[in-house]
Amino acid sequence: MMLTLLWEHVYSRQVLQVRHLVLDNCRSNEGKIEGLTDEFEELEFLSAINVQLRTVANFPKLNKLTKLELSDNRISGGLEVLAEKCPNLTDLNLSGNAIKVLSAIEPLKELGTLKSLDLFDCEVTNLNEYRDNVFKLLPQLTYLDGYDKDDREPDSDAEFSDDEDSYEEEEDGFSEEKTDGA
Repeated sequence: MMLTLLWEHVYSRQVLQVRHLVLDNCRSNEGKIEGLTDEFEELEFLSAINVQLRTVANFPKLNKLTKLELSDNRISGGLEVLAEKCPNLTDLNLSGNAIKVLSAIEPLKELGTLKSLDLFDCEVTNLNEYRDNVFKLLPQLTYLDGYDKDDREPDSDAEFSDDEDSYEEEEDGFSEEKTDGA
């Protein structure tokens, strides 16, 4: 009994510290990912690619989550739960899902912080004036399928100078500089 309580305490403390979680290619159980609970209070990035999700209705409340990868699942709608359970999402990848109509993504307008949405390889992308309609439906978006309203890609993550020995690379807030002395 005491060992069980100790393990639960250690597990809870570790869960509280997790900021990035990748569950790609795991399997969901009736739309629920076992072990993914609202105990993951600090979670900022979640990747659940190809886990056979049909719905996000069973997602836990993840207030700090900003990036959510759900590509290659079977989601066709029910996205209204994301505004309640993941209110701070800025990036959402739903590419390769069963989204066929614009009304399926309409609930995302409640996510005021959503800046980037990816619906690549979803049937909805075949609709006439798809891009224009999505940007009208979700005015908070800056990027749709990797491009802004004017079909421009985001600024490059890597900037290279004329000097081959010097470069600066940025990725997810991490900067690294390399110069001749490094």
